[in-house]
Amino acid sequence: MLTPKNYKERLIDNKIAEYMNSFGAVCVEGPKWCGKTWTSLNHAKSVSYIGSPVNNFQNRVMAELSPELVLQGELPRLIDEWQEVPAIWDAVRFEVDKEPGKGKYILTSSSTPKRKGILHSGAGRIGRIRMKTMSLYETGDSSGSISLMGLFEEKLQPVVTGDVKLEDLIYFVVRGGWPGNLGIDISLAKNLPVEYLKAVVEDDMYSTDGIKRDSRKVRSLLHSLGRNESTIVSNSTLRKDMAAYDETEIDSNTIAEYLDVFNRLFLLEEQPAFAPNLRSSRRVLKSPKRHFTDVSLAVAALEATPEMLLGDLHTFGFLFEALCEHDLCLYAEANGGQLFHYRDEKDNEIDAVIELPDGRWGAFEIKLGANQIDAAAKDLLKMKEIMVKEGTAPVVLCVVCGMTNMAYTREDGVLVVPITALRP
Repeated sequence: MLTPKNYKERLIDNKIAEYMNSFGAVCVEGPKWCGKTWTSLNHAKSVSYIGSPVNNFQNRVMAELSPELVLQGELPRLIDEWQEVPAIWDAVRFEVDKEPGKGKYILTSSSTPKRKGILHSGAGRIGRIRMKTMSLYETGDSSGSISLMGLFEEKLQPVVTGDVKLEDLIYFVVRGGWPGNLGIDISLAKNLPVEYLKAVVEDDMYSTDGIKRDSRKVRSLLHSLGRNESTIVSNSTLRKDMAAYDETEIDSNTIAEYLDVFNRLFLLEEQPAFAPNLRSSRRVLKSPKRHFTDVSLAVAALEATPEMLLGDLHTFGFLFEALCEHDLCLYAEANGGQLFHYRDEKDNEIDAVIELPDGRWGAFEIKLGANQIDAAAKDLLKMKEIMVKEGTAPVVLCVVCGMTNMAYTREDGVLVVPITALRP
């Protein structure tokens, strides 16, 4: 394979290998700079870079003239940034149909093109995988001494995991999970996400559909999304927030249009609502939490510095929650599970719910400081009582904490685990 030198294995590697044994082609899609190309090279024997400027963008010109030409090469063949020439999708689907086989092609994409120019969905032929930025376990900032799956399977034995400084957590949030930011000083770490959002505003939104947009309104919407990170926020709330904080007037249709483009650029992700019992007497709110695809983008949208976050722990608490939910999602997906949140009409809520393929689920509260653990445990026990009455109950109650030096089980049965000790 074409595995890059010093490649750090990613949790998604196992999913890609599984899909390559299941489909004729695999499409790995996700935000720019999250490592799609390097990870895909780890599974490929040849590659065509559609965005390469070599010989006046020869690969792109070739693909536009005859897409099947860029598919020629040793298999599995990687076609990087295929969305630059949407006709490649149908060419891959045709090749898979013509000569059946598994794992022949890998496509990568950092945006979703409009359907125009793509004739076939690729269903059954091309498996799609969403890639995220790195978790703390993948970056090496989590010791991995506590397995998420182990919390569902066995009693948690007390483990001393080491002290964690608030400054370390701020660094993880500002740096994000970008492979290109690993090991960089905190004074420089903010530059990558800042430039990422600048590229979205100045170039990427236009390149998706050729429509010029009001950059001031786009920036204002990004600021509002940053202010509302890790919350359930409606488009109308965003509109009011933009008017209140940025004095920006924008109609609801424009907000919906901008958010659609953000989603196509893999800039945003949703944490869906959990409904444990379809026949429940409670009215469970169905709105998802909205997140930036990486918490560092929320920091950049807020134009926040490490010093500002240190002086505003209320805001940092939401950003820390986003960091933890990002990692919990990756760990859940590595075990075939899904991440949700829960909130009902009486404002009973759970920060994070992990549901496994067999139907078992766990309730997780996320707290920055150890002084918040008692209150979080009390909330979890209350939610367990509610769920038992509804005919379903979590098998795991856990407080995921930032600044605690031990993983343990409390006398009331609630688990306490530092985010810096967790792994799949």
